[in-house]
Amino acid sequence: MDLRPRGHGKVVRLMEKGVTVPNPSSLDIGDEVDVARISGEGVVLYPGCRIYGAKTVISRGVELGAEAPVTIDDCRLGPKVELKGGYFKQSVFLEKANMGLGAQVREGCLLEEEASGAHCVGLKQTILFPFVTLGSLVNFCDCLMAGGTSRKDHSEVGSSYIHFNYTPDGDKTTPSLFGDVPRGVMLDRPPIFLGGQGGAVGPVRVGFGTVVAAGSILRHDILADGRLVAAAAPPRLEREHRPRSYRNLERIVRNNVIYLAGLVALEEWYRNVRQPFFAGQHLGELVYAGALEILGMAKEERAKRLLAMAEKVPAAEPAGKEFRKRAAEICALFAPGAAVPGAGPEGVEFVTALRAMAAGGEYIPTIQGLTPEVSRKGVQWLQAIADGLCRQAAALVPAIDFSDDRL
Repeated sequence: MDLRPRGHGKVVRLMEKGVTVPNPSSLDIGDEVDVARISGEGVVLYPGCRIYGAKTVISRGVELGAEAPVTIDDCRLGPKVELKGGYFKQSVFLEKANMGLGAQVREGCLLEEEASGAHCVGLKQTILFPFVTLGSLVNFCDCLMAGGTSRKDHSEVGSSYIHFNYTPDGDKTTPSLFGDVPRGVMLDRPPIFLGGQGGAVGPVRVGFGTVVAAGSILRHDILADGRLVAAAAPPRLEREHRPRSYRNLERIVRNNVIYLAGLVALEEWYRNVRQPFFAGQHLGELVYAGALEILGMAKEERAKRLLAMAEKVPAAEPAGKEFRKRAAEICALFAPGAAVPGAGPEGVEFVTALRAMAAGGEYIPTIQGLTPEVSRKGVQWLQAIADGLCRQAAALVPAIDFSDDRL
């Protein structure tokens, strides 16, 4: 009887490539895993790790399981990622992203450079821009967070924070934007601080530089930048509960469409700006493909949830009637292959200027080295994409105002 663990031959091949495996007999590697997608340089697989998924990529310098066993399933890991303990599925981690022990990162997550979480963090359908830091005991699903300029100046989510993403009516049309895509990608915006023992009831939008006091539960948008917010507890209330009343339908639909439009803008950023930087990394093209796949999954998830809610919205009010009738057409604006509003002169000028600067450089220093004028053109380009999609949605449902009232 062969007592060797499953994937023993692959473990041997990885060690021959230079992967450090302190206890080879403790690893479990799925038959579907392609060892050609695992780098040998600087990779450390600590005891108890399980590696599954035909799409899995492990780049140079990755360390798995330093604090507790790690399971990864169809994850793409960029250079020097550290996953210290937990379960990670169908997600992408870019250079130097890291998570502490007890993490559960489920499908649809994209953690960009140096984004991190402490112990016992739960994520699903979550996008974190560079440097964003999550404390311990955090549940932060169905949201995007940007802000900050470095590991010393980063957006922070305090310990024991919850993003409430499920309603009593069974809806998950709750994606929240902490910051935004067009300005957030420039890595020059002030950080957002969400105090510990707090939460946000999605979908909310929060401006850059906002500080939310510990213990606060956000139930409304904070659209202006640089606000200090201490949300008071609601007064005691007891009355008849009327399911599926959707009193805030206009705001819910607007925030969902703005979120979807931001995802399209982020896709365009990856295709036109980020792709060459991935091409310069070993296994980078595979990680890049994974990031685009995650953004596609994010759009699909949001559209699915929006359509599910539309079936339950009462048609008594004009907005509800129009939305029910045109929800599928709204979602089609964000489907694979749908037309994206043109780049315009700002987009062409921005991409041309950036590519002239980026030859052989690294992503973060290049973006942060852009002049204010060039950065402004990039913001205008991405905002024009998002605004164009919102205008198309508004044409379908005139009863709902889809304009980004942050501007």
